[in-house]
Amino acid sequence: MEQSVGDLLKGRGLRSTAQRRAVLTALRGHPHSTAADLETRVAESGGLSRQGLYNVLEDLTKAELVRCIEPAGSPTRYELRVGDNHHHLVCRRCGLIEDVDCRVGAAPCLTPGKDLGFAVDEAEITWWGLCAECQRTAEA
Repeated sequence: MEQSVGDLLKGRGLRSTAQRRAVLTALRGHPHSTAADLETRVAESGGLSRQGLYNVLEDLTKAELVRCIEPAGSPTRYELRVGDNHHHLVCRRCGLIEDVDCRVGAAPCLTPGKDLGFAVDEAEITWWGLCAECQRTAEA
């Protein structure tokens, strides 16, 4: 059974405010949402100022309830899939983003070719290309 958003917040030591619950609820079923996407969805449940939204997103990201990704040339995206080692495919034309499970499993799945003294614990991989729909329209 899926945990309630209130329980998720409490489990991470955060107060269960209406704003935090609204943002987490707005992300359910909508991975890779932008802040603008979330602002629109949260407005339907009473709204939140833009600064308030960014403050909530920062709190949720720091608490590791939300992951932010920043594909080049795209606004920051937010998702609830955290704590696993997954990557992303991004369509160059329409911006569709798909999750890709890591084939290695454990983080980091890649290591730098040269030891520069870092203790590497994560590698973010983004593949770029055209999604199936954009390939079809390009061929037409």
